[in-house]
Amino acid sequence: MEHKGFTLWFTGLPCSGKTTLADAVAEDLKKRGMKVERLDGDTVRQGLTRDLGFSKEDREKNIERVTFVSKLLTRNGVAVLATFVSPYNSIRHNSRKEIGEYILVYVKCSIEACEERDLKGMYAKARAGQIKDFTGVDDPFEEPDDADITVETDKQTIEESKEIVLDGLNKMGYLPKKKK
Repeated sequence: MEHKGFTLWFTGLPCSGKTTLADAVAEDLKKRGMKVERLDGDTVRQGLTRDLGFSKEDREKNIERVTFVSKLLTRNGVAVLATFVSPYNSIRHNSRKEIGEYILVYVKCSIEACEERDLKGMYAKARAGQIKDFTGVDDPFEEPDDADITVETDKQTIEESKEIVLDGLNKMGYLPKKKK
């Protein structure tokens, strides 16, 4: 099915629910017959950006590379769902400018809820000094100043958050009718 390409960029603290939410949205978009590609922080760092660490400079390089890939896919009619902490407004602004058809989803969640969800123990390791420059602990997360859609995953179910995202996409004219 032909549809306008776009990048749906999910930002939020580690363990805020970005990946879970984007996966749910992706399934719905696929049911509508849309071409969908998922770009996730963990998987991208296993390939495209495995040479980068987590310094501010490396985080920015990581997002620059993902932005480039997202731009190519978007201009070729793909719905790109990108899930990255992307903690700085400046780099998200640059991604918006580069990609063009860019919708920023702020996956808002309290740090307490994120820590409860943290199955890998990253927050505990960061608080113990075993992980440096961890977003939300010893590196800042700048709340988006230009989010197009905001969900609160510590107050909503994944289904409720998904519907908010889909409603936003529909109002912006990005969704075709669902296939039966």
